[in-house]
Amino acid sequence: MRQLLMTMLLIVTVALLYSSIAQGDGGTREQIETSGGRMADHISRISP
Repeated sequence: MRQLLMTMLLIVTVALLYSSIAQGDGGTREQIETSGGRMADHISRISP
């Protein structure tokens, strides 16, 4: 029973950390979207 409780606590902790790091304000997802937008702008300004 104790091992099950420890496992569940670890899973919840990892899920909360992922949520705050990847999806929070200024998180990884937002940084990738911003970077992608800047790259798209630079590429669109390249004249052939």
